[in-house]
Amino acid sequence: MSSTGDLRPLVDSWVLSLRSDRKSPATVKSYTDGVAQYLELCDARTLAPLDRDSLRAFVTQLLDDGREPATARSRQLAVRRFTAWLTEEREIPADPFLGVKAPKLDSKVIEPLSEQQLQALLKACQPPKGADRAAELRHRRDEAIVRFMLETGARAGEVVALQAADIDLQAGTAIVRRGKGGKGRMVPFGPHTARAIDRYLRLRRAHRLAATSPDLWLGDRGKSFTYDALHKTLRLRADAAGIEGFHPHRMRHTAAHRWLKAGGSETGLMAVAGWTRPDMLMRYTKAQAAERAAEEARGLNLGEL
Repeated sequence: MSSTGDLRPLVDSWVLSLRSDRKSPATVKSYTDGVAQYLELCDARTLAPLDRDSLRAFVTQLLDDGREPATARSRQLAVRRFTAWLTEEREIPADPFLGVKAPKLDSKVIEPLSEQQLQALLKACQPPKGADRAAELRHRRDEAIVRFMLETGARAGEVVALQAADIDLQAGTAIVRRGKGGKGRMVPFGPHTARAIDRYLRLRRAHRLAATSPDLWLGDRGKSFTYDALHKTLRLRADAAGIEGFHPHRMRHTAAHRWLKAGGSETGLMAVAGWTRPDMLMRYTKAQAAERAAEEARGLNLGEL
């Protein structure tokens, strides 16, 4: 088996396997997008899909096209996961990419959103005067999402997967039933976030899917609210707020920075945000580590002898 025509029909079977392993919808989409792009490149350039040179050409093409190194890395990983599955299922005799290393990444620093940017983002979510019920629902929904993500550090996929029954406004808690790696957790939120969610829920009752959909967030014109819809709506709000270089993942970085800056513990942040390794925490918070250290040093006042 060496042609893309042989491999394409097996992608659907691989997706079933990923879902049975409880991979998140975002992970499944990332993997399948990566494999689809790889097979398209192999077709366009008449490359053998199970050849290492083809995989190297794929990564090189992504970087030459201006894609982020992290994107190239994740796309290559998707292809390697696919061929590993093909080997396990005996669809191919051996994994051609076994031992292939991931592309090296530069240590990229992601700056958290400033307090001014956060205020502008929340202002962009306020419904204009005279807005109809549908427009008001969208604005209230987006404000509730922004506040929830900034306070809990929840991943975009986790936010989309929330159901209305997962929210306890009186207790100020939400249940993330399937976080990264299939692990669930409970996350707390304060009164401002609770008020924003309550405002949205009262408008949600008039949505055409309110009685039939368990999903917390509902979309426009009777539609559900997908992972892609979350990214799109947050980018629109960021554009309205004049925030350049915005990506929804910056919300998680910002939440982590604000937690530590306010004096929260690293272990507490790991529990709430769903990190299992300290090195992942450091990756998200290193951008402002020096600033937090300077503030802590001034508070300790060790120069007073």
